[in-house]
Amino acid sequence: MAASFRPDIQGLRALAVGGVVAYHFGLTALPGGFAGVDIFFVISGWLITTHLMREITETGGLDLWRFYARRARRLLPAALFVILATLCTGYFILAPQEQALYSRGAMYASAYAINLWLLRWSFDYFASDALSNPFIHFWSLSVEEQFYLVWPTLLVFAAWLHPGRRMAMVVIGVAGLASFAACLWLTSLSPAWAFYFSPLRAWEFAAGGLATLAPAALWRHRPWLRAAQGWLGLALIAIAYLCLSEDLPFPGWYAALPVAGTVLVLLAGTGDDNVAASPSGWQALVPASVLSLPPLQWVGALSYSLYLWHWPVIVYAGMLAPDLTVLQRLGCGALALLLAFLTYHLIENPGRRFGWLTAGKWALAPALALTGLGVAVAYANAHLATRNIDPAQRGIEQAAEQPSTARTADANCLLDFHTVTPKPCTFGPADAAHTIVLFGDSHADHWSTPLVEAASRNHTKVVTYLKSSCRASRLSTFNTVLKRDYTECDAWREQAIAEIIRRKPRLVVISEFSIGNLTRDMPAAGRTQETARWRAGLRSTLQAFSQAGVETAVIRDTPIGDNFADSCVARALWWREAPSRCDTPRAQAANDRAAAQERAVVKSVPDTLYVDLTDRFCGPTQCHVFIGGKLAFRDRHHLATGFAETLEGPLEKALF
Repeated sequence: MAASFRPDIQGLRALAVGGVVAYHFGLTALPGGFAGVDIFFVISGWLITTHLMREITETGGLDLWRFYARRARRLLPAALFVILATLCTGYFILAPQEQALYSRGAMYASAYAINLWLLRWSFDYFASDALSNPFIHFWSLSVEEQFYLVWPTLLVFAAWLHPGRRMAMVVIGVAGLASFAACLWLTSLSPAWAFYFSPLRAWEFAAGGLATLAPAALWRHRPWLRAAQGWLGLALIAIAYLCLSEDLPFPGWYAALPVAGTVLVLLAGTGDDNVAASPSGWQALVPASVLSLPPLQWVGALSYSLYLWHWPVIVYAGMLAPDLTVLQRLGCGALALLLAFLTYHLIENPGRRFGWLTAGKWALAPALALTGLGVAVAYANAHLATRNIDPAQRGIEQAAEQPSTARTADANCLLDFHTVTPKPCTFGPADAAHTIVLFGDSHADHWSTPLVEAASRNHTKVVTYLKSSCRASRLSTFNTVLKRDYTECDAWREQAIAEIIRRKPRLVVISEFSIGNLTRDMPAAGRTQETARWRAGLRSTLQAFSQAGVETAVIRDTPIGDNFADSCVARALWWREAPSRCDTPRAQAANDRAAAQERAVVKSVPDTLYVDLTDRFCGPTQCHVFIGGKLAFRDRHHLATGFAETLEGPLEKALF
């Protein structure tokens, strides 16, 4: 063990990985456990800056070959092993099209660039379920590796400007402040960039780097100060774990909680290297003595391997048994720990001493070979998976990918989150005697397919007013992607209502993501309050049209399933099981109680009609995802276009 080894940092690693695993394994008591990644970032900034500054001070420069060789020995062997093992296991669990998709994720993970792949994916409103990707957790490792590429150059630049710690502090401080400012700006404007893009996370590494340059003498003879700030740091980390949630705009200001907490704990351990070994007096109160406890040291040593393993374990377990019990989740945790233990002792730790990864000019050659091997195997696996897609699987894939009639004509017919000005799209004969308007969110969009066909059979044109995640009901909502109030929706809705009234259509057809689906996981008090707001908002919208002499039809929302229908059905076919394994109980999926309240609101407003086609999806007890040989839903709640076409007859009968 190196003389510079600090047990408190090992304990911090245990807290970091513990938070991440608890969050991903569904421990609701720690809704902010994902902030453990931010703790890792600060620790990396601290350790890397410490090592690099020591070398610059002692030698006047940096041996970059040696630095990258150390990183390769530390990270590559275990990461590559987990990637290959996850790919092999995925052959038996994932459907072929999922294997092909996630193999591309493995390619980017092997090259430490998956954060950039996920960044592009995050802008696709109808993208596949990202949480089913067994490699998504590699995004943080990619951010770290990209940091390692730039940070040495930054420190060398600081030394070139003026040798010494002061200039290094200035350069790191300027870089960190610029990163933090950009992160704050984009957290509200474009959260995906703020979350995944490494330059916008650089401030967290910089915080750790700046902390290493603080003079240790400030703490060496003030154990009371170290104790106070150490416990304050742990308190900030605890607050982050207990109070943050995925609904808050993150990283932004909220990430400062775990970052500041980690910096304080790291600084609290700088004054005396022997605190953990022989605590006494004030020293016994310094958190280092607690973080040095054997269980935390053991978990901290396994933290890297545990981080690598925990996500594919819980993802694959969730696919095999969608409703994991608490006992099953604990079993998954034990399995992840066992795999981490074996990986650490058989691959990760021996890998640091691999002779063919020793420092030197040619040390990066085998490292690049390992990276290339991971990319090549992932590419080959994607090619093999594509060949395994049979006609039935291909049909599922094509059904899920086919856009609605509105989006086929123009993807912008369904507006993005930021656009406020309505974009009407017109379908049908220009000389049509009547006009119908389709108004709402993506749940109105999927009805465009049967509605346009039904209207054309009745010499009627259809004009659409559609915006992603924006209900027709006058209800201000929180956007879970933007992580803030969806003000763009409110502005767009009012403009759309005014334009629609000016058009004087024969009928306005409304459909939207049901408030019952949105609130079903809320506590009873919150659910009652939100439902009351929604009823008032729906009534307000309907009355606006009724008072203008425009008739309105409200189509009851589609059921919401437990699984992404396309991937679940494809897996069922791959496992040679019936697609019915993907069905959801009607009581859970259809939310009949919320529909009854919606029907009551509609009946209370003159010139309105309620259209309920739920029996086309659901029987008395189950709601189905595969009906009449067709995929009914493209994901959990959007109609697959091919199946939507079969609803043209019932919709025509209801509206015409």
